[in-house]
Amino acid sequence: MLYYLFSWLNKEFHIPGAGLFQFLTFRIAMAVILSLVIATVYGRRIIAFLKKKQIGESVRDLGLEGQTQKKGTPTMGGIIILLSILIPTLLFANLDKVYIRLMVLCTVWLGVIGFLDDLFKIRARKKAQEKGEAYKKKDSDGLAGVSKIIGQIGLGIIIGLTLYFSNAVTVEREVISSPQGPLAALQKGERLAKDSDIVVRKLNGVEKQFVKVKTPITTIPFVKNHEFNYSRLISWIGPGAEKYTWIIYILIVTFIITAVSNGANLTDGLDGLAGGVSAIIGAGIGVFVYISGNYIFADYFDVMYIPNLGELSIFVGAFVGACIGFLWYNAFPAQVFMGDTGSLALGGIIASLAIIVRKELLIPIFCGVFLIENLSVVIQVTYFKYTKKKFGEGRRVFLMSPLHHHYQKKGFHENKIAIRFWIITIICVVLSIATLKIR
Repeated sequence: MLYYLFSWLNKEFHIPGAGLFQFLTFRIAMAVILSLVIATVYGRRIIAFLKKKQIGESVRDLGLEGQTQKKGTPTMGGIIILLSILIPTLLFANLDKVYIRLMVLCTVWLGVIGFLDDLFKIRARKKAQEKGEAYKKKDSDGLAGVSKIIGQIGLGIIIGLTLYFSNAVTVEREVISSPQGPLAALQKGERLAKDSDIVVRKLNGVEKQFVKVKTPITTIPFVKNHEFNYSRLISWIGPGAEKYTWIIYILIVTFIITAVSNGANLTDGLDGLAGGVSAIIGAGIGVFVYISGNYIFADYFDVMYIPNLGELSIFVGAFVGACIGFLWYNAFPAQVFMGDTGSLALGGIIASLAIIVRKELLIPIFCGVFLIENLSVVIQVTYFKYTKKKFGEGRRVFLMSPLHHHYQKKGFHENKIAIRFWIITIICVVLSIATLKIR
């Protein structure tokens, strides 16, 4: 909103300083600062409100050190994160850009799903208290698991359809001089975007021509010819099969969003763990967004240039600022928990950003902690069921899952576990950024 206001003031009245809002770097910086201010200053008031309404966390006795002290700590603190992301984005970003709209939708959509889940759990606890019964946390207390999955699938379908069919979602291809004209720049499964014109850019002192194309491609890490077209997954069926690529694409997008969202949810089990890991991942994705959204940097690093993507850097800046600001109250000992309101949204945002910037194949690397947490649960449950069926007694691979609880059982302090997981995430993110040159 401020972007439009100051753009108008600069155009109509030439007010000194109004032109600053035309600079992307300035708006990114303002988004980071404002998100930090909202999370730290107004976060205290939200925590006080949650305490007043007795919206506290119920804790099951799992035999973990320091667990009983967490009882009654306000939950649903993800509201702080959501507001710290949305307000700076709405103020400083150009809301006409399709990528900004998608990420605002993603944030609100998953935030509402997580909010309802937390709300139903809190209501169940209060009903138990009114009856004078001991509250026993059950999966059925919150939003039904099927309902959450349906909500995540619905978001995946919307994002997949938009990215595949919207004429605003394009990449640029260099035009090679040829009797066939601009079409010579196209590869299999690609088509010229609607109303695409030839754009002339001067790069390294040489003028080059580019056209915008619609193409379902992603980036393959560590590979020189690093583009992969999703149409290859279906082209083997026969001629014309490529026109059904959108089905495969939407299924993949939906799976990624659901998996990463649930991975972040599982990771949110220690003070500061999910928030810190998400902030580091967000900063890494921000590097890719800024480079791919700037044609000079995209040419230098030899990655695809995605028009209109640069504006998404403002959203990423607000996301990182919100996560860091939330740590002010969520770091050990936590004064508030994000709950599903925050954790589901964080994972979904990270997945959506990776898909938009065409780096979804890097998710197993920079989301390594989320992946390990997910796998630890799958391995534990699968092995337990297998051994119970075979030996009549269930056995475990880990002392407890998700993985961070395994280390708690081994006697590690939760603060040490969280910080070590941060360090692992930093290594993963740096490795992911290195793929810009390592091919």
